[in-house]
Amino acid sequence: MDDNFYRIKRLPPYVFAEVNSMKAKARNDGHDIIDFGMGNPDLPTPAHIVEKLVETVADPRTHRYSNSRGIPGLRRALAGYYQRRFNVELDTEREIVATIGSKEGLANLALAITAPGDVILSPDPSYPIHQFGFIIANGSVRSVPVTPGKPMLEALARAVIHSVPKPIALVLNFPSNPTALVADLDFYGEIVEFCRFHEIYILSDLAYAEIYFDGDPPPSILQVPGAKDIAVEFTSLSKTYSMPGWRIGFAAGNPKLIAALARMKSYLDYGAFTPIQVAATTALNGDQACVEETRKIYRGRRDVLVDAFGRAGWTIPSPPATMFAWAPVPERFAHLGSVEFSKLLLEKAEVAVSPGLGFGEHGEGFVRIALVENKQRIRQAARNLKQFFSGSNDSRDKGSVKTEAAAQ
Repeated sequence: MDDNFYRIKRLPPYVFAEVNSMKAKARNDGHDIIDFGMGNPDLPTPAHIVEKLVETVADPRTHRYSNSRGIPGLRRALAGYYQRRFNVELDTEREIVATIGSKEGLANLALAITAPGDVILSPDPSYPIHQFGFIIANGSVRSVPVTPGKPMLEALARAVIHSVPKPIALVLNFPSNPTALVADLDFYGEIVEFCRFHEIYILSDLAYAEIYFDGDPPPSILQVPGAKDIAVEFTSLSKTYSMPGWRIGFAAGNPKLIAALARMKSYLDYGAFTPIQVAATTALNGDQACVEETRKIYRGRRDVLVDAFGRAGWTIPSPPATMFAWAPVPERFAHLGSVEFSKLLLEKAEVAVSPGLGFGEHGEGFVRIALVENKQRIRQAARNLKQFFSGSNDSRDKGSVKTEAAAQ
């Protein structure tokens, strides 16, 4: 029996797997690993949202199949959010679909619109689903380098010129996971004009719209006049309301793309559990002080991390948004590459990060640090790093950082 499955063959080995395996083994051996690896929010979901879930789940009528497009109240709540936050009007019947997290929405839209061999433009580095959602759908992905100080529009133009056949879609992600780069409305305006001219759809991932620290709040691409003619935008409650395990998000924008996603989902799922949708409605419609508090906590962690790691000898650019810092591998370890450096940090300093190579070839030379440990743990990690850096001669043969660093 052939077990060499075609779509599985198209997925490369998971870059994070080796680091994750080392992390699990170290924990099993009793080591206290300070884990900045996975972007898994550690903050509790606000109490009023949990209370609404508990209240709703007690009603047996909510235990039945739900609505794969999202219950009407939830779609109205998202439309209200877009009106308040971005001054964008959305038709709740034609321009909004609730998703089981933005990751599911992106993957299912990729399946809906991609024919074998279609070319999709994806940022690099980027969150893996931006590329692999289309690879799973039998598309061909052309990477568009997105790095600080280098204009994306020029790279995009080169990618379009050299793509045969012509690309059908472009994925955007600002504020960016993993780089924390942000975009303004002028940038979005240029991208919309370019893609309208070349007849390319835009899929914008705005999962970190409310996790920002410096400057103006991140805009939506749908604020650009005419953007809904070609663009759809994905948002998520995972980070904004600390609801990652609840798996609830949205797609909004171009009616044709929304209809394609809705049709695909109608074959694949019945939507999120109704009590989760009701609680998500409460999140969007309720008191937003919890969002500011979440933002304040991440801002505080960012500031402590940048300061403490800098004092330890690792200069990290301060991210203006997201729950991540995009950190260059220190120069004296650059020869190792991001994967080996990540393994070295885990082994010698008991600090886990995500290697930049896992986010694309242009992520090499960086690691992603998630702000999912509290300030005390961040300072502890800095002490571990300082001890490791002070005793390192860049060799993989030196002994591990011992647990006395954890006692300081």
